[in-house]
Amino acid sequence: MDWIEKMNAAILYIEQHITETLNTEDIAKVAGCSAYHFQRMFAYMTGTPLSEYIRRRRMTLAVTDLKSADMKIIDVALKYGYHSPTAFNRAFQSVHGIAPSLVKLDGVPIKSYAPLSFQMVVKGAESLDFRIETKEAFRVAGISIPLFGDFEEMNEPIEQMWKMAEENGTIQNLERVMEKEPLGLLEVMAPDDTTEHWRYLISVATDAPIEEPLEEYIVAAYTWAIFSYEGKTIEETQELGKRVISEWLPTSGYEYDNGPDISVHVKAGKERTLLEYWLPIKKATEREVDLG
Repeated sequence: MDWIEKMNAAILYIEQHITETLNTEDIAKVAGCSAYHFQRMFAYMTGTPLSEYIRRRRMTLAVTDLKSADMKIIDVALKYGYHSPTAFNRAFQSVHGIAPSLVKLDGVPIKSYAPLSFQMVVKGAESLDFRIETKEAFRVAGISIPLFGDFEEMNEPIEQMWKMAEENGTIQNLERVMEKEPLGLLEVMAPDDTTEHWRYLISVATDAPIEEPLEEYIVAAYTWAIFSYEGKTIEETQELGKRVISEWLPTSGYEYDNGPDISVHVKAGKERTLLEYWLPIKKATEREVDLG
């Protein structure tokens, strides 16, 4: 099953469980990847956070229920997982711009969001430069924070972490112990083996002894798709990742290997930056999806 089919299978799973509690982890399993990777790929490919898509679908279906003569607002709210009319009213207005009590009136404008369907789209007028490399495990050292929740909520703590690391000298300390490839400051988004959460590290590759507050993380052996941009800025990391996921991955014959992904930043001159994005991959395989 290719990546497009897996994303469509995840959409079907959402539709089949739309009135139940939807866990991102369960949706991601249908697509064969982690919760973090699924949320990121979904947002990159659709321009909409997963949580917002689910809310829009529920509020679209809620309109039909509200127009039914035998369903009260509280009944519809409970059907879609809202345990108070206030919470449901707030969600409904965020999508339709009106209160649910007004739906039955003639001529009231409402919105409708159909289920998504992923299809292959021709893109890529601008080339993506990449190479495939298999690498042994290597050690990185740096500082980390845990990340959890929705993908779109992760940017703020990451930005705060970078600001703190630059102000307190951590970046300079990391540059002093950097000694191995990949050379440069490494952003590592690493799965936590004990939870569904993630750890975000600012780090460097090194075998040198370290002291607190630095910590080590072992990047396991993987096959990597390594994409490079020369002369770009650090701020364009996210845009590169978006292109990799929306343009390259669906047609590559590969899929995520559910490992860490890495961004490499190397300053070479006052404003020149070489940016590499490392994606752990494996050959795409056929599999049956249990929609349970």
